[in-house]
Amino acid sequence: MGKKYKDKEKKNSKGLKIFGIIVLILIILLLLIVGSVFIFINGKLGKMKQINIDETDLGVSSQVEKNLSEYRNIALFGIDSRDSSLGKGNRSDCIIIASINNNTKEVKLISVYRDTYVNIQGHGLDKITHAYSYGEAPLALKTLNENFDLNITEFATVNFDVVAEAVNALGGIKINVQPEEVQYINKYINETSKVTGLSTEKIASSGLQTLDGVQAVAYSRIRYTEGGDYKRAERMRTVIEAMVEKFKTKNISEMNQIIDKILPEVYTNITSGDIFSLLPSVASFKVTNSIGWPYETKGITLDRWYGVPVTLESNVTKLHEQAFGETDYVPSDKVKEISNKIIEKTGYKK
Repeated sequence: MGKKYKDKEKKNSKGLKIFGIIVLILIILLLLIVGSVFIFINGKLGKMKQINIDETDLGVSSQVEKNLSEYRNIALFGIDSRDSSLGKGNRSDCIIIASINNNTKEVKLISVYRDTYVNIQGHGLDKITHAYSYGEAPLALKTLNENFDLNITEFATVNFDVVAEAVNALGGIKINVQPEEVQYINKYINETSKVTGLSTEKIASSGLQTLDGVQAVAYSRIRYTEGGDYKRAERMRTVIEAMVEKFKTKNISEMNQIIDKILPEVYTNITSGDIFSLLPSVASFKVTNSIGWPYETKGITLDRWYGVPVTLESNVTKLHEQAFGETDYVPSDKVKEISNKIIEKTGYKK
């Protein structure tokens, strides 16, 4: 990652909040498909902030709908909000696509880097993080669908920063800490403790160990080792997966405590009926893979810094091959058009 990008990232003080948003969103979605929660969760779903959106204008082509008919793709947005607002005007600084294979019940997590240079309808080429700010969830979903050939019609958005408490409620999570990560975890522990009001011990050594809430958040915020922000996104996914697996081991009473913290902060168009439709398959769901997108990118500074997929077309091809098993995938004319537009603007091509 370039120095300008690192400097820009360093100025962003919302890392804890953003990470908390994404972890809690995923737990919300997956806890609702974990076994034996049907009865007690029924009375709690009303706590979510549910809205309706027009699914006919989300940029899903008939061909894509046919190709991905076996997959239920849900967009998870972590927004950059300092108050309780969850709508227009807030950037989605974290974007994860939870892709559920309806046949195998495998769940793949696809992280989309927030500075990725894409086309946003009505606004031209811009960072994908701005799509939510310009047009809330509908425009963000349309941007994902049109740039990636996807079929997303469902979303969940949260602005919440109590992930440390959630991890503590789980009894901690197992993380294999690398030697080069120890100093950075300890650096972030101090800041995280101030924000959350929770105290903890510094990490004494590397290796597989149980991290508490503050330690897990500090781990997820590391971005100065090799890989920069891309590696940080990978660490976030690692923590998410560890939390989901730990959550599955909890009893009803323990699940209930975590749910009561989370549900009131959820903004979604996923209905109670949609959630309950997943229950018959609960025992089969498993997070099997994590993907960071785009695979190949190059930075450019125009009016600001952007992460340019090199190229959009080839990155979409690889995504469909890896995430959906579509060998020899040929992107749509729409993706090819946007890809050529990005090349013309940046000069970046294979």
